[in-house]
Amino acid sequence: MAREDSSDGAMKDLLDRRWFILSLIAIIVGSIYLGCVASPPSLMDDVDSVQAQIAKTMLTSHDWVTARIDGVVYLEKSPLIYWLIASSYKMLGVSDWVARLPVALSSVALAVLTAAFGIWAFGKRAGAYAGLVIGTCVGLFLFTRIQIPDVMLTFTITLAMWAFLRALDEEEPHPRFWAAIFAASVGVGLLLKSLIAIVFPLGSALIYLFYTKELFLLRTWKRLRPISGTLIAAAIAVPWHVLATLRNPPYFAWTLKWGPSEYHGFLWFYFINEQLLRFLNARYPRDYNTVPRLYFWLFHILWLFPWSVYLPATFRLSYRPVDRAGRTQILCLCWIGYLLAFFTISTTQEYYSMPCYPALALLIGCAMASENSWTRYGTRALGVIAAFCAMAAVVIFFAMRNVSTPGDISMALSRNPSVYSLSLGHMLDLTLNSFAYLRLPLIVAGIAFIIGAVANLSWSGARAFLSTAIMMVLFFHAARLALVVFDPYLSSRAIADKLRDLPPGQLIFSGNYYGYSSVAFYTGQSPLLLNGKVFNLLYGAAAPDAPAVFLDDARFAQLWAGNERCYLLVSKDAAKRLRILIGAEPFETLLESGGKLLITNRTATGSSLNAPRVWNIMQIQTLSLANTLAVF
Repeated sequence: MAREDSSDGAMKDLLDRRWFILSLIAIIVGSIYLGCVASPPSLMDDVDSVQAQIAKTMLTSHDWVTARIDGVVYLEKSPLIYWLIASSYKMLGVSDWVARLPVALSSVALAVLTAAFGIWAFGKRAGAYAGLVIGTCVGLFLFTRIQIPDVMLTFTITLAMWAFLRALDEEEPHPRFWAAIFAASVGVGLLLKSLIAIVFPLGSALIYLFYTKELFLLRTWKRLRPISGTLIAAAIAVPWHVLATLRNPPYFAWTLKWGPSEYHGFLWFYFINEQLLRFLNARYPRDYNTVPRLYFWLFHILWLFPWSVYLPATFRLSYRPVDRAGRTQILCLCWIGYLLAFFTISTTQEYYSMPCYPALALLIGCAMASENSWTRYGTRALGVIAAFCAMAAVVIFFAMRNVSTPGDISMALSRNPSVYSLSLGHMLDLTLNSFAYLRLPLIVAGIAFIIGAVANLSWSGARAFLSTAIMMVLFFHAARLALVVFDPYLSSRAIADKLRDLPPGQLIFSGNYYGYSSVAFYTGQSPLLLNGKVFNLLYGAAAPDAPAVFLDDARFAQLWAGNERCYLLVSKDAAKRLRILIGAEPFETLLESGGKLLITNRTATGSSLNAPRVWNIMQIQTLSLANTLAVF
């Protein structure tokens, strides 16, 4: 018992050293995020590889203002994440692991920033725990598997909130500096995800000032310096917006609607369609879904796992603005409540609430540092949960140990396309037999949960918390191993590798570019898009300078029957329709991977095709009717 007390004392002594805390957080979180940048797994089809490809196009075209996908203008998103990825390419070369670096480094930086914020507000141990919470929670890992800027936005909002409090703090010797940091954070956030970079920190701050009766005090605004702050934020964010507007006219359109073949330029699309109409759930095209409100709130128990077991302990905090800790607790409540309320009345995806994770982590870290009976109950509850998870992993492993695994995991998955617009939509594709392909990840995850179960049932306090973080490091690497197994299903890397070994030819994607986007990244080829004027490319396809990359059925059939070698990427279901469409022409499958087919119009020997066929009136009418069908 004395040895255990001595061990706990030594751990607490280390956690009282700021440099040790921040270094420990960086090492633990870095072992997760930097450890998972390696390939495989490959960049996934959809947003993951699209972001990486846009950055590569910026680097090669030297156009750092307008994003393009397959030459088509893409005006939906802010550019900073593309600049960061492209800059990484410039320094380290173009590669998938390099494309992942900005998001990975931002995740580590967010954890360190949250720890530093917590140390300043609550003390060293609470700051250490807050850093562990944000750095090893499920939500942050899950929503950084694709290259989206939300973790970077979360960093800027967290820095803005800390700077806001420090500018107001009577003991702060440099309030002007922190007011400038607040403004600069907002300006950088505008280049990451547009107006919400203003709406979230400013709204949270105003609610806090109103609650603490500081909103109408002259002293408040003298310390926050809103005029100079506005100039700082504008100096950072305005130049790109002006250039993007000038290079993508018309400059504006007084309308709230658009449809196919209509083009209103950058400014209208970026602010009206992507900001206002998306908030009102009226954006066009409707290529997204929204999470039911109750699930949106309850999912935070999962996103904050395993640390969500300590959420009940946060209700024991004082929340009185009488000192720095109390003021931070109040700000965290304003921050969380405002953001969740905002998305309750707007359209929302699961990851939209990421900017409030640091606030939740700060409250949880503060509660964990108190080490009262509520935190001890949470630790034991986590031990029980981990034990059940370990048993589930063992049972599934032994149930699937003799199940054969032909082909790749896609053969054992179900299909639920109606939910794929949700972030976790593909989770519903899992079947019991699919776990036969996941034996190694199951073993690693089982070991992780055994460690967590033993530690949390045996210990409490710092040793249990650190053991839980180790459990999550192992679990996340098990998840990475699982993503490697899912590679043929989530990525088209195998098809890209096959294409590099084949004779040159015209690459064609059937349907949405996003469905095969990793092929464009890994091969460096620019595809033609069969019936591809859909979703994210629909608006850019109507631009005056849109490239001639879009094919309808008639043009595709003529191209397929011509003398040029073609390679078609298509889903198995869509391939049946196209096989009927091209009639007697060669239609040879070269590779099947993850439910996707690589097909060519050349025979295996590469012999020439027949002369282009002559189309009769019935065939032309058939093709015209087929052009009205949506192909995905």
